[in-house]
Amino acid sequence: MTSFGTIMKNLNWSYLTDILKSVIPALICIVLHELAHGLAAYKLGDETAKRMGRLTLNPLKHIDPLGLICMAVLHFGWAKPVPVNMYNFKNPKRGMAATALAGPMMNLLISAVFLGVFSLSFEKLAISDFGIQVLQFLYTTAYLSLYLALFNLVPIPPLDGSKVLFSFLPDEHYRKLMRYERYGMIIFAVIIFSGVITRPLSTAVDFVFRRLFSLIVR
Repeated sequence: MTSFGTIMKNLNWSYLTDILKSVIPALICIVLHELAHGLAAYKLGDETAKRMGRLTLNPLKHIDPLGLICMAVLHFGWAKPVPVNMYNFKNPKRGMAATALAGPMMNLLISAVFLGVFSLSFEKLAISDFGIQVLQFLYTTAYLSLYLALFNLVPIPPLDGSKVLFSFLPDEHYRKLMRYERYGMIIFAVIIFSGVITRPLSTAVDFVFRRLFSLIVR
């Protein structure tokens, strides 16, 4: 009979470590993205997210397991949407647009901060194997966060970019589009799994990331 110790010794720890290196950055990016939505809505007068316990850093309140896996493996993913009642805003359209924009803006901030830490700590960390692992974590998180930001700015329902774009429409058209927004998920799924958006999005992310990297990392 195989002992527990033998099983533990034979485990491919490098594989498990690689998974953690992807999952932890994905958790950071997704949780802070959703928290930003909730905080923006709360500041603008909607307490729905607060009542639902979503103004928290607890990842269990935010993650969707499949969305997290996609985020870690494919560099795009999703979380449980933060509940928002736009009619609690003084200006529903503007409030909804600002709440939607808060998520991608948080991801841009995360990317900039992690690249800043990468730059400041590079010389000290690059001299050891552990330090290189930390640098890889910082770099991965920055890139993944930027990818999530630009991905969410694509104006396809239910992504954040659609809510920003819809806010420029007349009220009548806006209400109709918001009413049927849930059906946009079908279009979204077709576009994502067809791969139509993958290459142009990756090209855009690489371009912006290189510019951001050259601006911050000295």
